[in-house]
Amino acid sequence: MSERRVGNVAGAHADRIRPVHVPLLAIGVLGASMSGPLMAAATAVPALVIAFYRCGLGAVVMAFAGATKAPAELRRLSQRNRVRCCFAGLMLAGHFATWTTALKLTSVASATALVCLQVAWVVVLARLAGTRAVAPVWMGLAIAFAGVLVVSGVDFTVSARALGGDGLALLGGAFGAVYITVGGRVRLAVSTTTYTLLCYATSALVLVIAALAAREPLSGFPAKDWGLIVAVTFASQLLGHSVFNYLVATISPTLVSLTLLLEVPGAALLAAVFLGQAPPVAVYAGLALICAGLAIVIRARAAASVSAEPPLD
Repeated sequence: MSERRVGNVAGAHADRIRPVHVPLLAIGVLGASMSGPLMAAATAVPALVIAFYRCGLGAVVMAFAGATKAPAELRRLSQRNRVRCCFAGLMLAGHFATWTTALKLTSVASATALVCLQVAWVVVLARLAGTRAVAPVWMGLAIAFAGVLVVSGVDFTVSARALGGDGLALLGGAFGAVYITVGGRVRLAVSTTTYTLLCYATSALVLVIAALAAREPLSGFPAKDWGLIVAVTFASQLLGHSVFNYLVATISPTLVSLTLLLEVPGAALLAAVFLGQAPPVAVYAGLALICAGLAIVIRARAAASVSAEPPLD
């Protein structure tokens, strides 16, 4: 079997972002950018619990959205794709459990920068699957991640607690990479609604079991925190993750993960608008680096997809 050089994990994925994708990507990034601020504001809710509720409520919404078509598709779904959907949900649970816990152990800057390594993990997974990224792709990734570091001003505090949080954030990026890579494969055969329903439901089940095992309370929170749970479900779960679940059927997981780097400056800009916290100049410099890296990767992958030979298998 010949080695592909286009960076895709599935041949049907596009190696370029078309104009029709831009509005949806903007909505997804906006929703994802609100995740950190909203979860951080829910101070009375444990990390595993808020992760459970956002996945559980998201599953309920998707169940209503797919009430007419999802049951029939679930019956027709092959055992392999059913397992894949549930496995993606398990990886999503791991992503939320590690990242939200990391936010309570280390600085938000460190946790955000490390979880953004998800895009590098996606490229590594694609490489293991036989796809070799061309040199400009790696250069673009490095430039984009440098922008993340500039925006977040990463400061690795040398303490057992902070190092533990940094490790969890890094692990959260790895879980996220597997989640979006598996989603990219299964979405070629399964609708967004059915895939998202199974994924969110599995994730919620895993997270509630973990929360109960950790003896974390599932109720008794102030009204403000319940409002924040609803807000993070709507903004980040439905407008963030669900939109990306839709796009990952046509755009490669690498490009989807790369656009998620915009979450870092996006959160800073949202804080400036809604909280009156003017971002430092570094935010704009970092945003420019992220956009430059994104442009390099998109152009490199598009050029490689044109010149690549089809696989022999």
